Amino acid sequence: MSLPTIICTSVIRSSKQGESHGGMYLLNLENEKFELVVDWNDSSINWEGRGADRGLRGIAFYDDLILAAASDEIYFFDQKFKAVRSIKNKYLKHCHEIYIHENTLYLSSTGYDSILLYDLVKNCFVGAYCYRKSSAIKGKYWRKIRKMLGLKQEKEGPPRFYTYDPNSGSGPFFQDTFHINNVFIHQNSIYFSGTLMDRLMKITKADELEEVCALPMGTHNVRFDGYTLTYNDTASDRVVQELSTGGEKREFNISHYNSDELDFHNIPKDHARQGFGRGMVLEGNLLIGGSSPSTISVYDLIKKERIKKINLTMDVRNSIHGLEIYPYQSNF
Repeated sequence: MSLPTIICTSVIRSSKQGESHGGMYLLNLENEKFELVVDWNDSSINWEGRGADRGLRGIAFYDDLILAAASDEIYFFDQKFKAVRSIKNKYLKHCHEIYIHENTLYLSSTGYDSILLYDLVKNCFVGAYCYRKSSAIKGKYWRKIRKMLGLKQEKEGPPRFYTYDPNSGSGPFFQDTFHINNVFIHQNSIYFSGTLMDRLMKITKADELEEVCALPMGTHNVRFDGYTLTYNDTASDRVVQELSTGGEKREFNISHYNSDELDFHNIPKDHARQGFGRGMVLEGNLLIGGSSPSTISVYDLIKKERIKKINLTMDVRNSIHGLEIYPYQSNF
């Protein structure tokens, strides 16, 4: 079985020390050739206010275009990787994963605890959901006032979930309480999760919220097909696939390097660290995952082993984020 060509974004997790190159890569997993097709340091693109040093993140495809998230803006690239247009919204901030289903673009707006919906035919935002800790509703200043007055902090109640119009001023204030970083569609329902959530949540077609299953804290790239749950257990440096009903579990430890092999290995771990697992796609019996420093690993789910590892850079500040099978023809 030949391996596919993938497209991935390499995120600059910190620019505290020196210049760091990130952007979007094409990578032929079969012959291991890769190319930086969108350079974060390309001066022809003004990134100021468009993610700043956060880099490109989630990737999706629509017609003949490549969509990539850049914090508060979604870029549309042609197949020559020229930015042809972009979209923004006042409630889009720190966008992570994006997903397209039936002409609708779903966006995880981490900075607003939200999922936004954009109609790709009508070219407008058409809906939004907020899932937020109850303690955040009154805001951090309320908690500070209670502390100053010597009052006990209010108990954390159940999270609040509601819809709002992303084209109005009626939406939530800027705050990230669950770090919602993942959204996908299964059987016409919206699923989402975040690194500060311990479960996968589902929004039904009737806009009702349901719990699906438990997750470890700190996950990325959760996928669920009704039976099998797959996710990056980033906090534990591993990739996991398990039956939602329990039983068989496949676990793969994320690759680590000797510290003397890494560039900027002395940078504080709260800025960047190796083994940070993020970016994942399933293709047949293969699971393809990303990690830091920007590394792509291919796992065989049947053999339960890693069959390939390709490193793009040894700069520990650069981490894979978005990762998808490239659906268009490439020169590799």
